[in-house]
Amino acid sequence: MSSEERILLVRLSHLGDVVHALPVFHALRAARPRARLGWVVQREFAPLLEGLPGLDEVLVFDRRGGARAWLELSERLARFDATWSVDAQGNLKSAMVALAARAPRRSGYAWSDWRERAGALSLTDSAAPASTRGAALHAVERASALAAHVAGREVAPSFGLGLSAEELERGRAALARRAPPGAGSLVLLAPARAGDVRAWPIEHVAALARGAAHAGLRVLVLGGPAEAAEGAALERALAGLPRVTHWVAQRGLRELAGVFAAAADAGARFVGCDSGPLHLAAACGLACVLLHGPQDPRRTGPWPPADAAGSAHRCVGAADPPACAPCLARRCAHAQGPVCMSGLAPARVLDALLAGA
Repeated sequence: MSSEERILLVRLSHLGDVVHALPVFHALRAARPRARLGWVVQREFAPLLEGLPGLDEVLVFDRRGGARAWLELSERLARFDATWSVDAQGNLKSAMVALAARAPRRSGYAWSDWRERAGALSLTDSAAPASTRGAALHAVERASALAAHVAGREVAPSFGLGLSAEELERGRAALARRAPPGAGSLVLLAPARAGDVRAWPIEHVAALARGAAHAGLRVLVLGGPAEAAEGAALERALAGLPRVTHWVAQRGLRELAGVFAAAADAGARFVGCDSGPLHLAAACGLACVLLHGPQDPRRTGPWPPADAAGSAHRCVGAADPPACAPCLARRCAHAQGPVCMSGLAPARVLDALLAGA
């Protein structure tokens, strides 16, 4: 058996959480420069990690594949033959993956920082609790506690994706093709999928695009395959409006990161709800305006937090939110639906954009 140290990072989903696990990856790579480092991730998020400098192997898990997917993953884990697994997710599914890897050392969050705490029984050692600050603990603070544990020292969180010069150039070219021409600050506006409690109503997104364009801003309405229906509806609703362009069903996570990096260099801003694209945008240095309702921006807002010194991010919520917000729920129990989002007026978001223009 090889004496090489083989470290397996487990963070399966979702896009924003994969982004938030990057500080753990970078801490491991810096602390163990000679180790072979692998990452287990769901298929839909794997493209973001392919090409990540310092990552030796991406072990793809197909969550929709049933028993066969688990069998295939078990075979990949056996071939990788991890000597150390690091669970950067903290639920029962990730614990099952870490146990299936059969590494003699299994590290992860402190018991109090697990979402499904029974999974912490899978560990041989754990990080110090990150939850001493109470309910407002940010996801990045949780990851930073684990990064400090695996590195053996405190480390500043790093979200670098290691985009190549070619990827950056493709991002600049794509932004130049897609963004509206002319003068004026650029806004990347991302609708969310209907039915998500975090989604801003599509009519509000359209109203903000109109208001921003009339105020002299340039607006690129941008969405991925999951938001294709919303993107198409917005393209129809805003057809012919000067200073507004559309990129419907964009594909390619590293291409998206390249576009975000180019937008950051151009001084653009990203507007959207708590979502994977928002966290990817923040990781690429793009100033973000978070539209929040059921989610607590102190926990899942863009990093660094909007109230941190020097942060370029802003968080905008309804002027009169319901008493139940934030609730962190995935399904709204309010009698009138997610009024915390529908009550967020487009004029309020436009004011935040113009204040930073």
